[in-house]
Amino acid sequence: MPHHADEHLQQWIDRESMAEAMIPLIGRLYRENNVVTGIHGRKLVNQSAIDILKAHRFARQVDETELPIAETLPLVEALTTLDLGAASVDIARLNSKFKKSGSEDLVAFLRDELSEVVSRRGEGGSEPRDVVLYGFGRIGRLLARILVGRASSASGLRLRAIVVRRGSENDLAKRASLLRRDSVHGPFAGSIRLDEENQAIIANGTWIKVIYADDPAAVDYTVHDIDDAVVVDNTGRWRDEEGLSQHLRAPGVSRVLLTAPGQGGIKNIVFGVNHDDITSEDRILSAASCTTNAITPVAKLMHEAYGIDHGHVETVHSYTNDQNLIDNFHKGERRGRSAALNMVLTETGAAKAVAKALPELSGKLSGNSIRVPTPDVSMAILNLELERETSKDELNRFLRRESLEGSLHKQVDYIDSAEVVSTDFVGTRAAGIVDGLATIVNGRQAILYVWYDNEFGYSAQVIRTLEQMTDAAPVKFPRVEDLAAAPV
Repeated sequence: MPHHADEHLQQWIDRESMAEAMIPLIGRLYRENNVVTGIHGRKLVNQSAIDILKAHRFARQVDETELPIAETLPLVEALTTLDLGAASVDIARLNSKFKKSGSEDLVAFLRDELSEVVSRRGEGGSEPRDVVLYGFGRIGRLLARILVGRASSASGLRLRAIVVRRGSENDLAKRASLLRRDSVHGPFAGSIRLDEENQAIIANGTWIKVIYADDPAAVDYTVHDIDDAVVVDNTGRWRDEEGLSQHLRAPGVSRVLLTAPGQGGIKNIVFGVNHDDITSEDRILSAASCTTNAITPVAKLMHEAYGIDHGHVETVHSYTNDQNLIDNFHKGERRGRSAALNMVLTETGAAKAVAKALPELSGKLSGNSIRVPTPDVSMAILNLELERETSKDELNRFLRRESLEGSLHKQVDYIDSAEVVSTDFVGTRAAGIVDGLATIVNGRQAILYVWYDNEFGYSAQVIRTLEQMTDAAPVKFPRVEDLAAAPV
């Protein structure tokens, strides 16, 4: 073997060894201290050594160099000595801040930076808040996966039950199987067992009661030791206050979150944009739609930096269960034609719905949608007339910086690969991902292409809204300072 090849292999083995050494430290922080570690939004908990190394490589998008695991391993080791309270810690940002500080004492730096939670031994997390999933379809099952994955963290959200209509005699086994296997998102990460005697699914130790009901108001959750619960209605059957208020008449329910655009006076929340509008008095809230969540954060950045005079949003959207597999009657126009064989032009209210979360854009955006024969991942094309001129390079630098360091970095991601296609974005947690190479700028006209996982990315936004409703989100370190929304 040539000398240089031998050298590269040894470097890889050394880095892999350090990643393996990091795994038990990450696990100890998570389980003993309620500390969730990550790298620029990529969580490290329950990841393999390869996944940890990939997260370190992702960091090159920020500093243009790969994050050295030889630097982060000592940092994680130091974190385990501080007996921390509940927190979410970005080790990449901490490492960068440490190097910029000029300090040579890592432990002293961390003690100062994380002083709020030092020596608090897992304290500071929210009291577990009961969550009920009303409906167990595409979004419901993904919400279950995320909630189960966070059950032993500082999130404070506890999945207690799902409510469905009985479909067959072996309904429980079928529901569990759908949670265990997914054609788009792959197998469930962990183990799933049935407690048939008590009509429950046990997922990674989380005991989930399966309740059969046709009427939301007819369920008494207190019988199942569920109280002060938030019901997440992902059926889409009710969109207005009258219909969703049925949940509030059920004993044990205190609040409702709809995973679809709300009608009437219901607040439509796009986390990262208007989540501060949520008050303790709000009984019913909407997490808007997947498309609204994808385009609103990007629109907010664009409007604050450049001003949006007007624009049009065209979404290229994966087909959904609302369409027919083959041609058949459908009450909606065109949706009766085969979803697997056709591009289907349809209306969308997502562009107008942006104004509910971002009132300053009221009346400025129009929109339409084309359903295409793919099962997941969609694209929004924002054709915007700006209030001042820019260039492709300037605009992309601005969006890239905001995606990495701005206040909307969890909502807006950025990529500039010439080879990515839709399946590359399955499972992404960002609400939308700007495709920088596709950006078109002509003076005051800017056309942005934004990918989004209309299932998983949206589900991540729903969870963030849930945490905001229940004060369940852990404190984050280092503090993300809001950057001025101005081009660089």
